[in-house]
Amino acid sequence: MKEENINRALISFLDESPNAFFAVKNFCEMLRIEGAVQLHEGESWVLEAGKTYYVTRNDSAMISFTIPKEDYVGFQIIASHSDSPSFKVKTNSEITVEEKYSKLNTEKYGGMICSSWLDRPLSVAGRVVVSTDSGVETRLINVDRDIMIIPNLAIHMNRGVNDGYAFNAQVDMLPLIGSKDKKDAFLKIVSEIAGVSPEEILDTDLYLYNRQKGCFVGIDEEYISSPRLDDLQCAFASFVGFIKSKPSKSVAVHYVADNEEVGSGTKQGAAGTFLKDVLRRINDCLDKTEEDYLKSLASSFMISADNAHALHPNHTEKADPTNRPHINEGIVIKYSANQLYTTDAISGAIFRKFCEEAEVPYQTFANRSDAAGGSTLGNISQVQVSLNTVDIGLAQLAMHSSFETAGVKDTNYLTKLAEVFFSSSVVEKNSGCYDIIKADKK
Repeated sequence: MKEENINRALISFLDESPNAFFAVKNFCEMLRIEGAVQLHEGESWVLEAGKTYYVTRNDSAMISFTIPKEDYVGFQIIASHSDSPSFKVKTNSEITVEEKYSKLNTEKYGGMICSSWLDRPLSVAGRVVVSTDSGVETRLINVDRDIMIIPNLAIHMNRGVNDGYAFNAQVDMLPLIGSKDKKDAFLKIVSEIAGVSPEEILDTDLYLYNRQKGCFVGIDEEYISSPRLDDLQCAFASFVGFIKSKPSKSVAVHYVADNEEVGSGTKQGAAGTFLKDVLRRINDCLDKTEEDYLKSLASSFMISADNAHALHPNHTEKADPTNRPHINEGIVIKYSANQLYTTDAISGAIFRKFCEEAEVPYQTFANRSDAAGGSTLGNISQVQVSLNTVDIGLAQLAMHSSFETAGVKDTNYLTKLAEVFFSSSVVEKNSGCYDIIKADKK
């Protein structure tokens, strides 16, 4: 897929994926088109060589994998996450203000830049759980129109807003949805879209989202700006590479976890057993032993792909003196001495070899030594499945804003890298020594 085409496809995917539930739904639809077979955790699995399968958990996390036609030596995994910072709608959400306004009671999900959510048309999407004649049923809903806004306080009433204002999530960040006569209208709208009466809705997981569409910016349209680039840019680009790959010696695994933005400590997060459960079931379904499974992990490799901080044009002082990633200059390898990123000399070296094989540039990131950085899902997932892992990302600006900016070239770089990676294998020869087997190498 050409550079322009893949970024247009990425923008379309971002526009149609207002939160983790819809991102997973859209990945599943693309897999069905490709002929992949859906599996369910509560059913027995029968796997065949040469076929692609996928399974979801909680509607918000998924794993797709391709079994090679010949016996495999290990797993080639790219992990990313489906969630982004947002505001979740609370239970009993509607609030009337002085019999004049109606607003929603919400709470923060993840660490967002609050100011970026103000004075923008917003909507809400997610899942509702409804009561039906056949039992309790989950339905995804997207209001898909400009239904609310979080209004700023006028500068005349908040003179210090440009001098460093601390936004209060319970006071400043509640969205206005209508006038007083619209009381209970929000639940009615949600129930109509779900195809049930308000009384039939048992519970909800609904999140606000920015209605502004993704676009190209820059003199040469070299940047892409959109909501949720962190981390759907990595998830989408690696997925395209997964679809294009031809695994030969290892099982190709595309893993999209949820709840990274709030610590990953859920059944569908990287700290849960989802990845371990799927890898073990692959092992068992193909009549391999427990020792075979442990041997395969020794000859496996995981790329934890979560976007990285680019050098900011107005704040160059915030970057490390020697590790300063730039947009459109290659995949970013992340390093952290305290292991908030998993990269070490072995995994970093192996990843560099993959970049060379894919003919894509790479660069490095480390936090300033006097500044604390963030973490991601790579080191958390190691609690369940321990294997050689590298943390990487695509350079972006305004991470955790409701509208972020990244590079068009970098999307293509990760897609090319993912195709090569999924088509290859990393085989442990002995402790500290590894052989990278290319797709065309027998």
